[in-house]
Amino acid sequence: MNPKVLCVDDEPNVLAAFQRQLRREFALDTAEGGAAGLKALAASGPYAVVVSDLRMPGMDGIEFLSRVRQAAPDTVRIMLTGNADLSTAIDAVNEGAIFRFLTKPCPMDTLVTTIRAGAAQYRLVTAERELLEKTLTGSIKVLTDVLSLANPAAFGRAARVRRIVYSVAEAMGLADAWLYGIAAMLSQVGCVSLPEVILHKLNSGQPMDAEEQRLFEEHPGIGSELLANIPRLEPVAKIVAYQEKNYDGTGVPADDVKGDEIPLGARVLHAALHYDALLSAGKSSTAAVAAMQRRSGHYDPAIVSALAEVAGAESSWEERLVSAWDLAAGMSLLDDVTTPTGALVVCRGQEVTPSIRARLISLVRRAAVREPFRVLAPVTPMRGGDV
Repeated sequence: MNPKVLCVDDEPNVLAAFQRQLRREFALDTAEGGAAGLKALAASGPYAVVVSDLRMPGMDGIEFLSRVRQAAPDTVRIMLTGNADLSTAIDAVNEGAIFRFLTKPCPMDTLVTTIRAGAAQYRLVTAERELLEKTLTGSIKVLTDVLSLANPAAFGRAARVRRIVYSVAEAMGLADAWLYGIAAMLSQVGCVSLPEVILHKLNSGQPMDAEEQRLFEEHPGIGSELLANIPRLEPVAKIVAYQEKNYDGTGVPADDVKGDEIPLGARVLHAALHYDALLSAGKSSTAAVAAMQRRSGHYDPAIVSALAEVAGAESSWEERLVSAWDLAAGMSLLDDVTTPTGALVVCRGQEVTPSIRARLISLVRRAAVREPFRVLAPVTPMRGGDV
């Protein structure tokens, strides 16, 4: 497929010449002036390459390509002008991040070669980003799948906490909710090193002895070290490392970081984890928030206030008994799902996913688990095709 190219100039005869010379090799669009170029970008983009004249009335090429950079940062930008003074070239490169700066009259073969180079750069940038995104998504899936198989209790806790984190982030209007959600889902990765008895106590709200507490406090560091080796997960690794750090600077890791110096995602995660632990100990949502408010110095006050809002909004959920076939996205299991021998299959609090639903249907068909399942579901009716 030919690379998509947009040529922008205020002279119709120049645009006509571009059409004649370039349309055989490139999927070419033209626009007369900067404003028309932005409309073309919005309507027909993304383009691999944008070629713009510098001197245009209304919106010059520097402003136009700067706005192209904001709207489509991967698009390669080329400046074409009859004005070859150095200051103009510097402004064009600095403000518009120009890939090449060509002067008129520009031989057509030079322009074609430059556009080819720009298209190659575009392919390189987009391919690298796609590879990183797939690597990131795949790495997260592998880690969560391993956690769900190796330690369903830890996986269930992570799933419960992720919902709390998203609710708090929404209440606070935080921009990086997706990042905090990933951190919540991976917050328990380090728990694969913990004895099952510790996680059982954690999920049932039972106190741990001194040695168990010491082992538990090691899991954020272990999880952070695992995540730090994955490209683009460095911010998540830092959030995980500080998930048990109190707002006043006590807790782990034992360093001088405190207050707003603690990553915001870690402060949200810290509060969500302790809120979930209080719920697991049998407290109501309002009682859990009240208990946290009494723990001076443990939590960011703004986050506890957001938790209070979240606790007050729980009336939009209701408890239901459903079959495996009626499980749907958005529901959460309220009880552990176990086999007749007592083996844990899915931990309470786990949000229903397509894979969880398929697994439970298979187990029900083999009489390996019993239904119905007690779930927490949104009051608004859900479509059966949501899973």
